[in-house]
Amino acid sequence: MGFKCGIVGLPNVGKSTLFNALTQTAAAQAANYPFCTIEPNVGEVAVPEPRLDALAKIAGSKEIIPARMNFVDIAGLVKGASQGEGLGNKFLANIRECDAVIYVCRCFEDGDVTHVAGRIDPLADLEIVETELMLADLESLEKRRANVEKKAKSGDKEAKETLALLDVAKAELDAGRPARRAKIADDQRKAFDMLQLLTGKPVLYVCNVDEGSAAEGNALSRHVAERAAAEGAQSVVISAKIEAEVAVLPPEERAEFLGAMGLSEPGLNRLIRAGYALLGLQTYFTAGPKEARAWTIHKGDTAPQAAGVIHTDFEKGFIRAETISYEDYVKHNGEVGAKEAGRMRLEGKEYVVQDGDVMHFRFNA
Repeated sequence: MGFKCGIVGLPNVGKSTLFNALTQTAAAQAANYPFCTIEPNVGEVAVPEPRLDALAKIAGSKEIIPARMNFVDIAGLVKGASQGEGLGNKFLANIRECDAVIYVCRCFEDGDVTHVAGRIDPLADLEIVETELMLADLESLEKRRANVEKKAKSGDKEAKETLALLDVAKAELDAGRPARRAKIADDQRKAFDMLQLLTGKPVLYVCNVDEGSAAEGNALSRHVAERAAAEGAQSVVISAKIEAEVAVLPPEERAEFLGAMGLSEPGLNRLIRAGYALLGLQTYFTAGPKEARAWTIHKGDTAPQAAGVIHTDFEKGFIRAETISYEDYVKHNGEVGAKEAGRMRLEGKEYVVQDGDVMHFRFNA
């Protein structure tokens, strides 16, 4: 199960620098001029998971396979992008393919890095980006409306429901609010998400600060944090410059370098955790002599749904799941010890998987 987060913002706010650091590659060219990212770069990032190492050690696993998350470096938007300015609608389409949007906000002063608007104001930057996305959403709704109305008039029940959701989304956008602010019933959430509105996607604000502000943030990042809190979103403070330096250091030197900066872990870890929370994700594990592996599922997924992440046949032929909590697996030194202590459970189709469960599935081929 792959999850894709689009990194979005104005030119020269640090998107590509952050992407390079996250993926530990130089795939996205970071340069001091707009539109240096001509094609969206996609990078797979291993999800930091210390529990996986502990499980592998106990199980004697030959291989450790972490869960992964995709990050997409999308070229900088500019005012008028919804009308084709800059590199225009091509990049709006790239955002549409993502599960969530990461707004990178420039919260640092640097005379050597040109700001496209000639000033440093992350809230104003956010307004430009979000306005362009809202305008693009309004255009998308208008294009879809005629066809949906036609089907609804013919009695198509699904079209009627879609038309109602289009009206709800348009009302928010007409009021100058992103579509994600709309109050949608739980049983309509899937249909609403199918509208693929740019501003309907969950948002995470990343405050890109100077090196000296990496630990505590600064006045600019606090303004962004206040905005995020006001709309029930999350914000993360990161120095893309520090992350880029950490990415090229040998693993054994990273902790010392981060400690000197007043940091206990890379910004990637915080960003991943925030991304998981944003998308309502959690992790379960499989562990054995061959491999220890982390699997990503949604909170609330049942045992068959979790099995289906490994292979669709596992979900179709699901019989039961032999389940041990991570804490019990470690406490009793593995599967055998947990089973002897009565800590292995046989869970059926209705079981809701918990974060950290260590599972083995039985199924009919």
